[in-house]
Amino acid sequence: MIAVGEARARILAALAPLGTETVPVGEASGRVVRRDVIAARSHPAADLSAMDGYAVRGADVAHTPAVLALIGEAPAGGRFPGSVKSGEAVRILTGGIVPDGADTIIIQENVSRDGSRIIVNEPGKPGKHFRRAGMDFAAGDVLARAGEVLSPAQLALIAAGNVSCVETSARPRVALLATGDEIVAPGTATEIWHMVGSSGLALGELIRTTGGTLIDLGIVRDDIAAIRARVSDAPAFDLLVTLGGASVGDHDLVKPALEGLGFRADFWKIAMRPGKPLSFGTLGKAHVMGIPGNPVSAYVCAVLFLQPAIRALQGALVPAPRVLKVRLQKPMTANDGREDYVRGIVTQGADGVLEAVAHDLQDSSALLPLARSNALLIRPPHAPTAAEGALVDVILLGRVHPQAAEGAC
Repeated sequence: MIAVGEARARILAALAPLGTETVPVGEASGRVVRRDVIAARSHPAADLSAMDGYAVRGADVAHTPAVLALIGEAPAGGRFPGSVKSGEAVRILTGGIVPDGADTIIIQENVSRDGSRIIVNEPGKPGKHFRRAGMDFAAGDVLARAGEVLSPAQLALIAAGNVSCVETSARPRVALLATGDEIVAPGTATEIWHMVGSSGLALGELIRTTGGTLIDLGIVRDDIAAIRARVSDAPAFDLLVTLGGASVGDHDLVKPALEGLGFRADFWKIAMRPGKPLSFGTLGKAHVMGIPGNPVSAYVCAVLFLQPAIRALQGALVPAPRVLKVRLQKPMTANDGREDYVRGIVTQGADGVLEAVAHDLQDSSALLPLARSNALLIRPPHAPTAAEGALVDVILLGRVHPQAAEGAC
């Protein structure tokens, strides 16, 4: 068996980024940037007013009250065609372009209007209430760097830079094959020995949300010829993920089936819990990841290895999951020789510090605790007992809420 860190390092080292494709910025959320995105224009592109008011010369309003002639208006998104001279003012709305000659915005609450004149009742400060050209970013600035995964906020940033398309990684084609005579589709379990194929649903969604294109090969029975046929008939893929049949039982046939097609194993078995019988290797030009069929094992392995692999195929800068330090709410017992990924809940304590508590039920087939978890608590091999208040490493799976957890299960 090899350690978790070594397994992930070997997977990532084996995966080179795929080709690129250019997509409209509106379709780029969640995609990995492959070429720095450069602003085509500054934001704002001109000096704008941040308030409704009047554009004037600062020298004219250094002492108040001051009476100025109103010579025109700059609407939101528009401009006054002339310039402001001494003794003059232009009505300006939020987002209006500051006219030439003006260096001060007087908010409308500090002005009285008398026909074509205004009376400024409070002195103004040059530059106040301005949004200077390029205040946010300038033309030529980098808006997103190669390797970043684009968020919805970054789409707005890129669009504001007058960029319509982004060069991103091609989506990895990820084939997913579940194996097992006992595995059936949801809603079709009629015998007590039937196992509903829940893991495939979760992994399929993880593949899609991580940027992969899912090729669902369905469920195949425990038969070497059937497994080989399903893989051989599959559309072209970059990564094949098998579910189940990865251990050493009489019906664990994935490895021998794939070996008949030319599969070469890099490693098999990891010193972790759950998910020990994970394997990785190559099949021609494609990569193969064998994930145990146990539903919790499958999910944990997908978070630790499958998602990073898909990100690596897209050239992501940081493919591995982020690890945080969190305070324990309850003690945790000493660990054995395998790295343990304990399902639990992280909340924000009254003092603002993140706190973690493990679920009582940690059986690797128990989906209810997993579904109610928002974190994996990491227990290193041979870790001693951890006392209440000790810090533990966690990988967040979902949002953290300030209220206390409703109770572990």
